[in-house]
Amino acid sequence: MRADRLLALLLLLQNRGRMTAAELAAELEVSVRTVYRDVEALGASGVPVRTDRGPDGGYRLMDGYRTRLTGLTDAEAGALFLAGAPGPAHDLGLGAVLTTAQLKVQAALPAELAERTRRIQDRFHLDAPAWFRDADPVAHLAPIARAVWEQRVLRTHYRRWRGEVHRELRPLGIVLKGGIWYLVARVDEAVRTYRIARFLAVDVTDEVFTRPTGFDLAGYWAESARRLEAALHRQTAQLRISPRAQRLLPLFFGAAGRRAVDDAGAPDADGWTLVELPVEGPEVAVGDLLRLGPEAEVLGPPALRQAVTEAVAALAGRYGTEGTPPA
Repeated sequence: MRADRLLALLLLLQNRGRMTAAELAAELEVSVRTVYRDVEALGASGVPVRTDRGPDGGYRLMDGYRTRLTGLTDAEAGALFLAGAPGPAHDLGLGAVLTTAQLKVQAALPAELAERTRRIQDRFHLDAPAWFRDADPVAHLAPIARAVWEQRVLRTHYRRWRGEVHRELRPLGIVLKGGIWYLVARVDEAVRTYRIARFLAVDVTDEVFTRPTGFDLAGYWAESARRLEAALHRQTAQLRISPRAQRLLPLFFGAAGRRAVDDAGAPDADGWTLVELPVEGPEVAVGDLLRLGPEAEVLGPPALRQAVTEAVAALAGRYGTEGTPPA
């Protein structure tokens, strides 16, 4: 690990020029004291690191010095596929490997291309997790990722909605969706999806399995997502919505809401329009539709309209008709 860190430090100085100990510590995720020791180790190994004193000081390589040690290891080459998602790379235990791989690539680029990559990093950033939601606790992500890579059978203890189960899984891949980690694995003869945060215990065995020939993780995930959406959207609500609700529908209901607005009928004299929106079962749809408040009216199906009517009546009774809390 220290050898990788020393190489990363060397490449940072080569790619970026003068850097302070604090800046190096932040990049390498170590203490400033560790940076001091690493700089001394580089100097002792013959690397000409210069120390500039003063408020604009820092560490830099002697003018004209460049290392040609830029070949990627297998792990570094694989980590480059996570270059746009540094947080997930760190969760997978590949943060330091990814940093070193990126530095090696930058060191091998011509000056003008290296500068362009730095400008891109300065101007574009990918943040995978969804808004207003804490990341899942994924204590078992690293061993699961190792089992996926090494094709090793997992013995697991998993918490489902209907209770806990013990399963022997053959892990095929990991997916990050909206800040949530999922494991795609074969159990018996079926391929299923598991939310990694719900694993209570994971044991990576010594048993190696053979991946199904031609298994396509991206294709499986796309088809699985399509089936899930079809299963959830069990009915279609007919709504009359205000101009404000037309803006809210895509925010609250995602792609389904956007399609509903795109396919809406012509607005009436007040600007309200009729839309058809795929929704889940009544117990979920009522709560979802009430988020639109007075900006929407449920016209059908009759059972859904009745359920919303009852919910609104219950709310009115709860809060009182005069707008004052009960005595």
